[in-house]
Amino acid sequence: MGDGTDDDYTVPFSLRLTRAQRRRLSVDAGSKTVGEYVRSRLFEHPTPLKRTTRRPVQDEQVFARLLGALGRSRLSSNLNQLAKAVNNGALPASKETEQALLEACAAVACMRQELMEALGLPPSVRGIHEDGAAK
Repeated sequence: MGDGTDDDYTVPFSLRLTRAQRRRLSVDAGSKTVGEYVRSRLFEHPTPLKRTTRRPVQDEQVFARLLGALGRSRLSSNLNQLAKAVNNGALPASKETEQALLEACAAVACMRQELMEALGLPPSVRGIHEDGAAK
């Protein structure tokens, strides 16, 4: 291999599976693509593909909700205004300011959890106990 022959090129192979079998392959593959996982199970030294692929997002609806919430929240603009006020020494230490900062932190924490959920990370990595409570 590696000498530029026709053997260096990958060719597609199709296989029919039940939906349950396909789901199991996806779960068993973990962070690998299904194709990479199958090759690793079939061959002792599978030839790596020349291009890299990324696994698809597991829950695109969560990302859509997150992006919508982010757009409506004006969070980045508000945090930028707060940072400028702090740098200029113009940030008053009022209950209103404290509430705004707490709301911004809560929004960021919520986005973090939704992103981790959308990426398919297990609850233990997301900071959630098995009983559903936050760590």
